[in-house]
Amino acid sequence: MPPIPTSAAAVRRVPTATVAVSLLAALAAAACAPTRTQPDRAAVATPVVSAAAEKAPVSTPCPKDIAAIARCLSGQDSAGAYYLIAMPNQWNGHLVLHAHGGPTLGAPKAERAVEDLERWSIMARAGYAWAGSTFRQGGVEVRAAAEDTERLRQIFVQHVAKPQRTILHGQSWGASVAAKGAEMFQRTADGQRPYDAVLLTSGVLAGGTRSYDFRTDLRVIYQHLCNNHPRPTEAAYPLNIGLPKDVSMTQADLQARVNECLALNKPAAERTPEQQRKVQTIVDVLRISASSIQSHLNWGTFHYRDVVQHRTGGASPFGNMGARYSGSADDVALNAAVLRYRADPAAVARFAQDTDPTGRIPVPVLTVKGVNDPTAFVELDAYFKGTMERGGSGARLVQTFTQHATHSYLSDPTYPTLMTALLRWVDAGEKPTPEGIAQQCPANEARFGKGCAFLPAYVPASLSSRVVDRERP
Repeated sequence: MPPIPTSAAAVRRVPTATVAVSLLAALAAAACAPTRTQPDRAAVATPVVSAAAEKAPVSTPCPKDIAAIARCLSGQDSAGAYYLIAMPNQWNGHLVLHAHGGPTLGAPKAERAVEDLERWSIMARAGYAWAGSTFRQGGVEVRAAAEDTERLRQIFVQHVAKPQRTILHGQSWGASVAAKGAEMFQRTADGQRPYDAVLLTSGVLAGGTRSYDFRTDLRVIYQHLCNNHPRPTEAAYPLNIGLPKDVSMTQADLQARVNECLALNKPAAERTPEQQRKVQTIVDVLRISASSIQSHLNWGTFHYRDVVQHRTGGASPFGNMGARYSGSADDVALNAAVLRYRADPAAVARFAQDTDPTGRIPVPVLTVKGVNDPTAFVELDAYFKGTMERGGSGARLVQTFTQHATHSYLSDPTYPTLMTALLRWVDAGEKPTPEGIAQQCPANEARFGKGCAFLPAYVPASLSSRVVDRERP
């Protein structure tokens, strides 16, 4: 999911220009031969991803934040994905294999891996090796991203070092990539576990067929209120396809339309009463913040188009038939007026096969989510718990929650605390508890700064309490 802007204190930002230029130069000689894969035909079958033909990564400057404590390596794999590796000088022997969020649309760029390492430099500062892929392509394709992530693990093992433990870390949309990857890749060629455990942070964890329902709701409610996406003078199209293939629109174009109707670029006090009424209707009915409306509308436009045009054969897996909206000044009128769409059964099945987790993960899984996450609702974690239980992995899941209201990054001491608890679970069989993790976090504040905010007693409500249910194929 697209990152929501957070304060400078919440996310470390380091200029990328110097590192990116050096990284691009270093990639000039990287190989790009094709890698054959085969789709898994059962939930536990392992697709073939081989790093046998991959060239070794080359040295590249590290981001400024870790330049003094680590060395960095970069490359482009045979499928076309760029990657970046950080090896701390004081390596603790463990690897964090990172799957990034978003997803970004368009061709992959090396800068993306640099930005991810900058954001997640806490892992290198805590002594972990870190490796992250840009993925071979942009757009919403979970299994392909999981394959690229596994390929990077093999490159690390073959050309860099053999870690004692490998933790598969997925952030935001990347959490679905990590969950799916842990299901897809359960044994290496020599019978070992490729991943010893999984860390899912701020995850989009209800699968593609449920996680995005509210964005379909946003599209139809926004159109009812604003009637400018599309305008009456433009060709009509089903809103659940996002945008027709041949329509040229940029995020700036969409933002201009949204501000024309909702004035999100102005403080609430400077909006007209009509503009504020419309904003408040969206906030009250969908239970999203006004500051997140634009980013969710972007996703429901451009990413929906990517899904429909490139992933589900031109048909939409998104629908709102049977959804009953509430919270507006006149719910009867709202429900009668909004456009209704039925999700295409074949598209739903195809999208589910790629994006929906099954819960069949054979290793420990630890999650964390800010209870006021504006992008990946905390109720998604309740659904994921049910998925893990239905898949027979409920005993291998521990969920934690924090007081944070951010999505892209919580705090520096949060993540080393989770990593320590996860490794203790793997190494000693000591399954962590939310209470124990909350108690252990303050010890990391002395080294990494303030930021512990665990809520050990918190239990999220069901997803249906946040996003209205609907008819499904």
